[in-house]
Amino acid sequence: MVNFMDFYYTGPDTLAGKYMRQFWHPVYRAEDLKPGWAKPVKIMSEEFTLYRGESGKPHVVGFRCAHRQTQLSVGWVEDDCIRCRFHGWKYDSSGQCVEQPAEKESFAEKIRIRSCPTKEYLGLIFVYFGDDEPPPLPRYPDFEKDTLWAETYTRPCNYVNNLENDPIHIPFTHRESEFYMNRPPEIPDISVEESEWGVLLQSRFPSGRLYITQHGLPNILCFRERDRDHLAWRVPVDDNNHASFQLDVTHILEGEEGEAYKNRHKARTGKLGRPPSEIGEAVLRGDVRIQDIEGPERSNIVWIQDYATQVGQGPLELRKNEWLGRSDRALILIRKIWERELQALEEGKPLKQWVRSERLADLHSSAND
Repeated sequence: MVNFMDFYYTGPDTLAGKYMRQFWHPVYRAEDLKPGWAKPVKIMSEEFTLYRGESGKPHVVGFRCAHRQTQLSVGWVEDDCIRCRFHGWKYDSSGQCVEQPAEKESFAEKIRIRSCPTKEYLGLIFVYFGDDEPPPLPRYPDFEKDTLWAETYTRPCNYVNNLENDPIHIPFTHRESEFYMNRPPEIPDISVEESEWGVLLQSRFPSGRLYITQHGLPNILCFRERDRDHLAWRVPVDDNNHASFQLDVTHILEGEEGEAYKNRHKARTGKLGRPPSEIGEAVLRGDVRIQDIEGPERSNIVWIQDYATQVGQGPLELRKNEWLGRSDRALILIRKIWERELQALEEGKPLKQWVRSERLADLHSSAND
């Protein structure tokens, strides 16, 4: 029988892994992959070669050359093909071997490595890892803006630790952030429902604020704050690490608030002081207290606070020891949906088709912070 723990594990032979491979996932920030470059990537416990051809198009093929199993990313990109550094075998973007220089009678036509459909959109490179024909890549017209920022980070914990972040954590986890330092902690009343995209969560605060968060299945977070619209994917690297790919459409770019936002961006990319992950590890070791962080490193204190609490949740098996309360109703609903969908997948029954409808897009766009 399927239980909520099954959706933590996303290797190719797991139920959640098979489910996740029915969706497109971002794997790289587009600006970080130059034409003619190849990169090794690991997603859902599988390794691949990502490269950008000389045409500018990104491609994903298998991690190793079929000949002697050498890592392909150390080779050369030629046109829209990639050549192995060991003996020169060359593969096109479909994974077909097209050249074997040292073979008198080439058998290249018999050799093919894996390839995956790849598209570039919103400053990210998306890949479909399933075996079937890929569905259309979902579009987000409200994020197709000139003020879009694309960022990424990795965290040494399971992707679900990040997915299950909830509004109740904010006044406690982020109590030292500038947004909450001079305000009394408000505990919202949470209402949650299943939507056509996933889970719609509404937090009503005593002060009258309404904060709306949407969880798009399987691994998307979407919300709007006063200064930005936010869309993020939590993508498993393996069962103990994940990458986050996040998009922000900014509404404030000038003045002190605009400068503060730019500083947070620089801090997240490690351009101000130590990388946030390094500070987060120091916090977990007890070498640094979050409330003592000062200077440029404080620009991204929210990221450091989330790092400490999410990574600090420890090994996956500890999830079985949790005591959940009524404030965890969003988390409980998400887990129930995952159980239902994975059970249907195991039994060969139809799965729910998740869609970010116009209703939800409008709701997100008009949500108040």
